[in-house]
Amino acid sequence: MIDRRSVLAGGIALASAAPLPARIASKSSPRFPDGFLWGASTAPHQIEGNNTTSDLWFLEHQQPTVFAEPSGDAANSLLMWEQDLDLVKSIGLNTYRFGVEWARIEPAKGQFSEAMLGHYRRIVEGCRARGLAPVVTYSHFSAPLWFSAQGGWTNPESAELFARYCTRVTQAMGAQLHSAITLNEPNILLLLKAMLPKPVWDIQKLTLDTAAKRLGAQKMVCGNVAAYEDLPALQAGLLAAHKAGRAAIKAVRADLPVGVSLAMLDDQAVGKNSIRDRMRGELYGPWLEVAKADDFIGVQNYERALWDDKGKLPAPEGSVRNWSGTEVWPGSLGGAVRYAHAATGRPVLVSEHGVGSDDDAVRAAFIPPALAGLKQAIDDGVPVIGYCHWSLIDNFEWIFGYRPKFGLASFDRVTFERKAKPSAAVLGAIAKANALS
Repeated sequence: MIDRRSVLAGGIALASAAPLPARIASKSSPRFPDGFLWGASTAPHQIEGNNTTSDLWFLEHQQPTVFAEPSGDAANSLLMWEQDLDLVKSIGLNTYRFGVEWARIEPAKGQFSEAMLGHYRRIVEGCRARGLAPVVTYSHFSAPLWFSAQGGWTNPESAELFARYCTRVTQAMGAQLHSAITLNEPNILLLLKAMLPKPVWDIQKLTLDTAAKRLGAQKMVCGNVAAYEDLPALQAGLLAAHKAGRAAIKAVRADLPVGVSLAMLDDQAVGKNSIRDRMRGELYGPWLEVAKADDFIGVQNYERALWDDKGKLPAPEGSVRNWSGTEVWPGSLGGAVRYAHAATGRPVLVSEHGVGSDDDAVRAAFIPPALAGLKQAIDDGVPVIGYCHWSLIDNFEWIFGYRPKFGLASFDRVTFERKAKPSAAVLGAIAKANALS
């Protein structure tokens, strides 16, 4: 089984396996900037449960399907969002990055739910009441079924429809937002393009074709499930949607910081004639260009990629590994953040960063050296405004179901009780001190 976060490259060995450079220890001061955002991230489809009007819910229930299992109740966060906010607060964080679900807000084309807009507004208000900065993602992969059944982001109408939705959301809750993210990892399938084996692309296409046939639709395309041949049109549509969404949000609240969050490896050149720079152009190029007009760039980093003159190298022998066998190496965060800022000139929000492992000790050991590398980047002049760990709780990890564990907390699949893991205390201690120990 391939983890879409782990398949991207290899990368991140714990300090015991690959010590960080000595200069980090010698140069880096312990304190982070005043007002630094310390948060945890979630996505609506992955935690809320029973997102029955969404495209991905429909795909999960096809036969055949690329999804290992359906999302079902997920973590029941549609009802238990207050417990989630209390958990964020209890860990010692000051920020919650979460998403609003388009499929709930506009379940039928042109039909907006005031009840659901009110629901998400109450979550924003709940954040403020607890002293948490609400960072809201407007689209975290999932979309209304009707939207994806008309070709999704490949439909020429998609940018206009997304902008209309962004307007309604911002009118409903924008006054209390800290910042807004239009799209989550719109470049994810570019990273997976050459890394997923052909059978995975084939089953994705078969799932989509089966769904389209059942709906009587000509084409179905989703943000994180698409046919290989749809990738160019998908990227064009997402780029247009980001620009339109940003403009729509700014038209309602001009001073609200808006950005896009990109999936970014720490790309490292190995040997002569490395293809690293060419790969950077393919994986991020258009998005880094469009991000130059944003207020910040969101960086979502899990791994590094070692590029020689032929392609991506395997992980070094003896590496610490995550749940799917991919290398764990904390230095990747600092590298990705440095490149994102250098390429765009924008301040950076680490909107996701973490490690998938059933062994929480791996996560707990991974957080401090990764944050030491981030702090060194800050000391070297990179403007980083915050760090949001993925994820607050274990959740539905897309096509891989509930097997991967990324959470700072676990939850019971029957009672939905949340329970913080030791890694939450590690991150919380740094966040409360706003400093490395």
